Amino acid sequence: MNAIDKQLQLQPNRRMSYIMTIFILSILFVWSVSTIHFENVSLNGTKIAKNILGGLLNPDWSLIFNVSTGGIPYLLIETMAIAFLGTIVGALLAIPLAFLSASNIMPKPIAFVVRLLLIIIRTIPAIVYGLMFIRVTGPGPFAGVLTMSLTSIGMLSKLYVDVIEDLDKSVLESMEAIGCTLMEKIRFGIWPQLTALFLSIVIYRFDMNLRDATVLGLVGAGGIGAPLIFAMNAYKWSEVGAILLGLILLILVVEFVSNRIRTKLVRG
Repeated sequence: MNAIDKQLQLQPNRRMSYIMTIFILSILFVWSVSTIHFENVSLNGTKIAKNILGGLLNPDWSLIFNVSTGGIPYLLIETMAIAFLGTIVGALLAIPLAFLSASNIMPKPIAFVVRLLLIIIRTIPAIVYGLMFIRVTGPGPFAGVLTMSLTSIGMLSKLYVDVIEDLDKSVLESMEAIGCTLMEKIRFGIWPQLTALFLSIVIYRFDMNLRDATVLGLVGAGGIGAPLIFAMNAYKWSEVGAILLGLILLILVVEFVSNRIRTKLVRG
């Protein structure tokens, strides 16, 4: 018996664990499918589905080329502005919170409390924040910006912490050995290691916020979401198709540009 055969015999037999995993997943799948009911599907629903598809395939081009405040270009720019400003504000506020929750920098009790706060912030969905801010500031883009900022803080802080805890400590130890101050260590030892990754994370969050800003518009937090829900409620499927076409084009362009920038930042 050669060495390879002996090594294979020493490997644990995972057949039973695979069988149990497949069995549990099968039960969960069957249980999930059992919750789907088709009783509410009617001929009227099928007709509406055809109308929706027809509207999406025949968008209202007059809305797409309308440059007034009610046109799709203006609403898309407003949506992107809400997402961008919310991302920037959230990214800046997340930096001190990330350092406070980094266990390799701060004492563990402080890091635990700050992390618990960030978990609570991340737990609440963006649309709930939007509904709360609308009650405070009234409907409009400002509520959307506040919502984007708060939801960005939770996620960005978590991703920042992962980067901070992977810092190369040897650089800091060398700087401390030659007598560098705390500010000098931050300026020349910590920040150069974090800048590119932080920017890459912020760009990724902006991609997400751009989609979330559309959903927030559905509850009145500015952007293109409000005209979208109004058109859907009025069964104006050609307008819905025009709005969705504009959103798809905007997201494709932003994602292409952001991916190029993120690749450049990470690879240098």
